[in-house]
Amino acid sequence: MIQYLDNIHHKDSKNFFLIAGPCIIEGEDMALNIAEKVVELTNKYNIPYIFKGSFKKANRSRVDSFTTIGEEKSLEILKKVGETFNIPTTTDIHENEHAALAAQYVDVLQIPAFLVRQTDLLVAAAETGKCVTLKKGQFLSPESMKFAVQKITDSDNQKVAIIERGNSFGYTDLIVDYRGIPTMRNYAPVILDVTHSLQQPNQSSGVTGGRPDLIETVAKAGIAVGADGIFIETHPTPETALSDGANMLRLDLLEDLLQKLTRVREAIL
Repeated sequence: MIQYLDNIHHKDSKNFFLIAGPCIIEGEDMALNIAEKVVELTNKYNIPYIFKGSFKKANRSRVDSFTTIGEEKSLEILKKVGETFNIPTTTDIHENEHAALAAQYVDVLQIPAFLVRQTDLLVAAAETGKCVTLKKGQFLSPESMKFAVQKITDSDNQKVAIIERGNSFGYTDLIVDYRGIPTMRNYAPVILDVTHSLQQPNQSSGVTGGRPDLIETVAKAGIAVGADGIFIETHPTPETALSDGANMLRLDLLEDLLQKLTRVREAIL
């Protein structure tokens, strides 16, 4: 997928690529500060980088959960991040009309896991001509993602990748089946969403839990089995984040992780 992004750096480094940023855009200063730090690190370790931030969260457990600071405002911030650092940006979309809207501001459109079987949404994303990432549903087998990919390519868009984010394990946990990564690489590049794979959804409080202590373990395993990219949500203070703070990586821990993952990548090449 990254070969289609003109503004991505370190394409020839043979390193994994990174999608990282906050769960949701909380404000311009926060987004720019996170992007600045991650750009510094990815330049240091020669990692191709795409900034991620949701402009709106539609999939919430409770009606009073935070969803957006404003759709247009968030998309404008994403555009500013991309222009300020000359990097590609990505956001998730939830409705058909969001595809054309978000495509005016970002380089990559992400289809959420719960919506990856929604044909009209996938076709709308593909028809923008942007790169499209498809999160594997927690309820789907790796083999079934072949058909999601085909919905994009049959819409005359070859710029597609798959994001692994774990499978439902009981009612309140997720687990990654690493056998699925080489399987799905037969269909498209595969990105391991480390932080969402460590969510603990459907908690009795209505607020998703998580296991950030296992981020390094899951990320290393993903690189070792050949993931093309890594997806990590990060925040300076996850405990104050407006969404998904329970499973995000604290920003000051990112460098140590990237350094270790780069070593793993070098070892398997």
